[in-house]
Amino acid sequence: MAMPLRQSIKVATYLAEQKLRRRDKFPLIVELEPLFACNLKCEGCGKIQHPAGVLKQRMPVAQAVGAVLESGAPMVSIAGGEPLMHPQIDEIVRQLVARRKYVFLCTNALLMRKKMDNFKPSPYFAFAVHIDGLRERHDESVAKEGVFDEAVEAIKEAKRRGFRVTTNSTFFNTDTPQTIIEVLNFLNDDLKVDEMMISPAYAYEKAPDQEHFLGVEQTRELFKKAFAGGNRRRWRLNHSPLFLDFLEGKVDFPCTAWAIPNYSLFGWQRPCYLMSDGYVPTYRELVEDTDWDKYGRGKDPRCANCMAHCGYEPTAVLATMGSLKESLRALRETVSGNRE
Repeated sequence: MAMPLRQSIKVATYLAEQKLRRRDKFPLIVELEPLFACNLKCEGCGKIQHPAGVLKQRMPVAQAVGAVLESGAPMVSIAGGEPLMHPQIDEIVRQLVARRKYVFLCTNALLMRKKMDNFKPSPYFAFAVHIDGLRERHDESVAKEGVFDEAVEAIKEAKRRGFRVTTNSTFFNTDTPQTIIEVLNFLNDDLKVDEMMISPAYAYEKAPDQEHFLGVEQTRELFKKAFAGGNRRRWRLNHSPLFLDFLEGKVDFPCTAWAIPNYSLFGWQRPCYLMSDGYVPTYRELVEDTDWDKYGRGKDPRCANCMAHCGYEPTAVLATMGSLKESLRALRETVSGNRE
């Protein structure tokens, strides 16, 4: 696990505070979507399927920042759509960083070099670039040639300027252990990104492509083979050891979608950003008025093949904090990752 030690300590302190306050449900990271518009038409995403009037909307800065502060989460993932299309995205980031929130700006990188002057390097800020494979596979997944090369150049420039750069890779049933190994080796060894996040694709209901999502057993077999030979330990993966165990099928967890809530132009989304069972205006209403027990594998048929990060990483983190053995294991991997 390659999470910076400072960030690890802040998250651990935050979790300890929630336990002392006897809070059953609380956010680890908020997924903030200040717009749905995008400059790509990826087959596995359905955000741009919204009506034209919705795609033109941009969330005001005060509303975006206020939602994060209302939740109390220590970390924020800003997505969309393409957040760099938001004319005030730099101000949203600046205000969140000023409040010492860890901010990950998710981007396809097409506008990254053009907009980079609007941001400042900070231990509280990182560009999170979406990379789903090497050149041919990535460009195919985003339905546009040249996107991979632009993303690579943007990552290099951001690293040169002193920014933290992380990546997010989603894998489908068209992937093999070898394609996963190839792209993660490239990101880890050649581009030397700071951290990498990985996730099996989930059948997002609005996505144009509904044929290439992974099932549970496919996911376990795929990652078990990709992690073999010491790869898992060598790669700078931004995940808890228990979540990686989960992907391999060594452990199983219930979903805790309430820990990574989504806030968009429509409000707080029930139960997670992958499913839309309504919206509420406040985080408190989301937590208190949602029947969380009815979601997850074995409960809701829509969840049957889901092993997505947003539902299961927080469960793994909470399980880690509840076990001295797993806490020490996570600490060892954090310290090891920060020495490399």
